[in-house]
Amino acid sequence: MAITIKTSDEVAIIRRAGGMLAEILNACGAAAAPGMSTADIDQIARDLCDQRGVTPGFLGYHGFSGAMCTSVNDQVVHCIPSKEKILQDGDILKLDFGVAIDGWNSDACQTFAIGTISPAAEKLMKVTKESMYKGIDQAIIGNRIGDIGHAVERHVTPHGYSPVRECVGHGIGRRLHEDPEIPNWGSPGTGPKIVAGMVICIEPIINIGTHKIITEADRWTTRTADGELSAHFEHTIYITPDGPEILTPWE
Repeated sequence: MAITIKTSDEVAIIRRAGGMLAEILNACGAAAAPGMSTADIDQIARDLCDQRGVTPGFLGYHGFSGAMCTSVNDQVVHCIPSKEKILQDGDILKLDFGVAIDGWNSDACQTFAIGTISPAAEKLMKVTKESMYKGIDQAIIGNRIGDIGHAVERHVTPHGYSPVRECVGHGIGRRLHEDPEIPNWGSPGTGPKIVAGMVICIEPIINIGTHKIITEADRWTTRTADGELSAHFEHTIYITPDGPEILTPWE
C-alpha cells in the first residue's frame, strides 16, 4: 500500500464526515455518566449517525460489532461496547469513533472523565491531549513522520508516561487505515516525508506506566500490562501549504 494524496473534492467529503463525527463524539461524551453501560453510549452514537444519514466507520470493520470503541481505565483501545460494562464515578472513558460519507472515512478519539476523577487521571488526560497537539504542530510540509512521533514522545516521557508501541496513527481515506503508519515515538528527520494533500490521523495512546499491553480472549480488548491507566486522543488532519487542518473539530 502506498501513501495516497487526496484531491480537494475528496477532502471536502472527509471534512463533512469529520464535522459530523465531532458533533456525535461530543454528544456521546456529554451523555456518559455513572450507571450507564458502554453499550448505552454506543447506541447514542448509532442513533445520531442514523439521524444524520452517515455510516459508523468502525461497525463491521474486520468483524467489530460496535459503532465505536469504548475503553475504560486500564483498557487501552478497541474495546467492544457491552451492556455489562457499567461506568463508575472516577472512570476515564476513551471513545474512539469513525464516520464515513460516500465511502470516505474520518476518525477521532477523546478521553472523557466520568464524574470526579483522580488527580493522576486528570494529569494523564491533560498531558496526552497536549502531546497530540505537539504532534499536529509537526505535521507540516517538509517535515517527516518521525518528527510527529518524536514530538509526542518528548512531551510525555518527562512525566514518566509511555507511548503504546503496538497502536499507531495512520493515513486515512477510502480505507480506514492507510499508509503511512504514524508511531507516537521516533527520531526527528526519519520516516516518509510529509507533503501537501496527505490526510492522516495523529493519535497518542499514552500509559501512566509501561508501554506494554495485553490482548484479551475476544481478540479486540487491550489492557495495560501493569493495570495502570491509559489515555487516548486523536484528530484527522489534512496537510495544506498553510499548515495542518483539523478535520474532526471536537474542540
